Amino acid sequence: MSVPGPACRACAAPLEHVFVDLGSSPLANSYLSAEALAQAEPFYPLTVWVCERCWLCQLPEAATPAEIFSDYAYFSSYSTSWVEHARRYVEAMVERFGFGPAHRVVEIASNDGYLLRHFRDRGVPVLGIEPASNVAEAARAIGIPTEVRFFGRQTARELVAAGQSADLLLGNNVLAHVPDLDDFVGGLAILLEPDGVLTMEFPHLARLVEGNQFDTIYHEHYSYLSLVAVERFFAAHGLDLFDVEELPTHGGSLRIYAQRRDGGRHPVGPRVAALRAREKSEGLETLAYYEAFGEKVRETKRKLLEFLIGARRAGKRIVGYGAPAKGNTLLVYCGIRGDFLDYTVDRSPHKQGRFLPGSRIPIRAPEAIFETRPDYVLILPWNLREEIAGQMAGIREWGGRFVVAIPEVAVLP
Repeated sequence: MSVPGPACRACAAPLEHVFVDLGSSPLANSYLSAEALAQAEPFYPLTVWVCERCWLCQLPEAATPAEIFSDYAYFSSYSTSWVEHARRYVEAMVERFGFGPAHRVVEIASNDGYLLRHFRDRGVPVLGIEPASNVAEAARAIGIPTEVRFFGRQTARELVAAGQSADLLLGNNVLAHVPDLDDFVGGLAILLEPDGVLTMEFPHLARLVEGNQFDTIYHEHYSYLSLVAVERFFAAHGLDLFDVEELPTHGGSLRIYAQRRDGGRHPVGPRVAALRAREKSEGLETLAYYEAFGEKVRETKRKLLEFLIGARRAGKRIVGYGAPAKGNTLLVYCGIRGDFLDYTVDRSPHKQGRFLPGSRIPIRAPEAIFETRPDYVLILPWNLREEIAGQMAGIREWGGRFVVAIPEVAVLP
């Protein structure tokens, strides 16, 4: 659909094409206290645009990063699989590049220190940059030095002046959270040592489309990233990609490796050109690729509601597992509230006792499922379906079944 829109945050071209419109939604990580239920919630437009010039998919800034991230409910350490992913990353970086006590590792959006602690345990000096003070405090409590601030050129200059430039500079699932990409990537180029290595992980737009992962769209994700868009933007800031890996995390992610053009020493590997060519062949540089996505999303909504209505009419009890941001996008877009899900559960004590934004479904501890014995458990963090199904396998004792909505509505065997 061609309509007038804002300017592209990467290349400043006028945006005229909608990738997907999910209506309006509250901030996906703004969990509610019981007292807040008597108050109105602010809802913001959730419309993603695609730039025909640079192919960056983007959500216009409706809420500032300070509103979203200053007090944050997501603690990485509560995901067993994600902590293991971090441990494997550290092993790979040490083995491939030889990072040790003579180097410094700096992580942007370091959360509760779940990753940096593995470098710390190997004697590698580390520093975390984390905007959420409550999460940063958890990292400091386990001995991870952490700066509470948003990252950009000014932060990078101050760190370099203090002698804290990075031999390895990394950011996992932060690039999509940045409204000012120019300032952020410009800061990366400043903080990285001339011969240093930069890695960034982010959900791959091609896998979002292929897997119908529209629930990963929410206000803290300002950008939805392909290799072609990221490579062009990094190159404009003097950072060249020399490798890329495709990862299974978050439904399909990319890990890019970059270096400064003025000092990098790593040859460009074949995977960069191969993925670039594959994105082109899949149509990521054509408008038709993006314009077909909206109807696929609408059909998923219809199918999920049909399943829930049918189950409820049959007298079945349904609850949720997890309180992830993606789950809130799904529930609000589909209009699912307490009339469909009695409650949801989450391992994080920071969420238990609170309520999901928008749907206002209560969040309980996982033990509640074994107390109430529901017929169906809707897994909201579908990317962790195997981990969750393993942890909660006991529901089968009373005939309970797991359900997922993405990529298709399905009752798991």
